[in-house]
Amino acid sequence: MAQFEQLVAANKRNSVLLVIAFIAFLCVLGGVLGWAIWGDPRAAVPSIAIALAVSLVMALIGYFSGPQAVLALSGARPLSKQEDPQLYNVVEELTLASGLPMPKLHVIDTPAMNAFATGRSPERAHVAVTRGLRERLSRDQLQGVLAHELSHVKNLDIRFMTLMAVLVGTVVMLAHIGTRAIFYGGGRRRSSKGSGPLILIVLAVAVVLAIVAPILAKLIQLAVSRQREFLADASAARMTRYPEGLAGALEVLAADTHELPQASGATAHLFISEPRMARGRRRRHGSAWSSHPPIEERVRRLRSIGGMQR
Repeated sequence: MAQFEQLVAANKRNSVLLVIAFIAFLCVLGGVLGWAIWGDPRAAVPSIAIALAVSLVMALIGYFSGPQAVLALSGARPLSKQEDPQLYNVVEELTLASGLPMPKLHVIDTPAMNAFATGRSPERAHVAVTRGLRERLSRDQLQGVLAHELSHVKNLDIRFMTLMAVLVGTVVMLAHIGTRAIFYGGGRRRSSKGSGPLILIVLAVAVVLAIVAPILAKLIQLAVSRQREFLADASAARMTRYPEGLAGALEVLAADTHELPQASGATAHLFISEPRMARGRRRRHGSAWSSHPPIEERVRRLRSIGGMQR
């Protein structure tokens, strides 16, 4: 059990460190662009403040409007207890075991196998499963998948990943505005008045950062997403006390032949497995550009947790 707690703590710590790195990167980008645009190092501080303020406003918008938009984009419809009493029964058991309130359940009418959770708080959570997943998993496997999604709710991953999406959006916006401002004048006015070579260096750094920043921001967001998937897997194993249920479900998902056309780049990270990949690629997919860890690595970790519990 001590090893299990260490695994959960390490996943949380890695996610927090990545977010801190992301915010620091955003501040550096805002400061350098401000200096380059105005040709004055004193402009860096207000530029950082503006970048953080924009992030806050965008975060509030995403916090209040994001969940309903995700459900609509994914084609999820509300699912009544009369329509699927067994699914409700499994979720009720898990919420009682975890102390979570009952989420609203939804179904996506597609043969693809997947599931996701959304909502701005545990009290306003939504869990959606596809018809394909509901039809093809055993009860233990279904319980593992739903425990994974409820773990995202309990760990506040929905809120966490909304913050990450907002930070990425802010970086992309700053980079776009910054490059336009630099190329249409900006710091060059000061450099032309004899402010020396320093402003030329700052301008060069600002241009490079503006080009590279969106790429680095996306890579950090994906790294955070992978850490949260590992954390949700470990938390699900603790919730069910049966890691093999989720491990078996992931192996079934890895062999699924269907893609989920309702998923987009903006929502793919929410699903339990990469929703836009053809058969066989889910298992191998483990690059820096993936929102999910390789399924074989997730299965290996889950079965190592099972070994700890025996």
